[in-house]
Amino acid sequence: MKILIINPNSTSSMTELVAREARSSASVDTEIIAVNPIDSPPAIQGPKDGDAALPYLIELFDEKLSEDDFDAVIIACFDDTGLWQLKKRTHTPVIGIGEAGFHAAMLFGERFTVVTTLPISVPVIEKNIFQQGISSRCATVRASNIPVLELEADPKASMKRIAEEIEEAVENDQCDAIILGCAGMADIAKKLQSKFNLPIIDGVKTAVIMSEMLANIRS
Repeated sequence: MKILIINPNSTSSMTELVAREARSSASVDTEIIAVNPIDSPPAIQGPKDGDAALPYLIELFDEKLSEDDFDAVIIACFDDTGLWQLKKRTHTPVIGIGEAGFHAAMLFGERFTVVTTLPISVPVIEKNIFQQGISSRCATVRASNIPVLELEADPKASMKRIAEEIEEAVENDQCDAIILGCAGMADIAKKLQSKFNLPIIDGVKTAVIMSEMLANIRS
């Protein structure tokens, strides 16, 4: 099985992080190929960055699917940048890490909370949840006030702040699962899981597992 992961931003170190976490979650016979555009914004923070990244994302998507056969494609941005446009361009399953996280969380319980980066991303995520018809299952979308690139620049302080936001969610949101709302949070999910007695869902890991499932359904 071969899965293509596209990080819509141009930060190659984040693509490498996503690839590493994806490979640790994939089956032994699954090949992970992770790429990113060169000219898109370094981080997707809000609708303007998403709009700016979209042409480069589509171009890279078309290029890679013309070069090789993939069993699934994952869009490694929690905003699910370009997700619906890309789904329409191929019969290959295309999964967003936000989309994957939402659906996994609903299997764990009635309501979920998303903990994302900056407040500017909250309306985008809320809109995605509404478009998927699952707003009633979302307790809230919380911003940790951490810029995307700060997750890599200061991982210790970032994880502490995210953990504090999760603690507030557990206390106040009556949620049954927490979704980490950024691909750059993929490598801290296991550490956070050990601190909390409810599922902490990383969209990268979840999207890989769902991609393998969808590919097997189609085989």
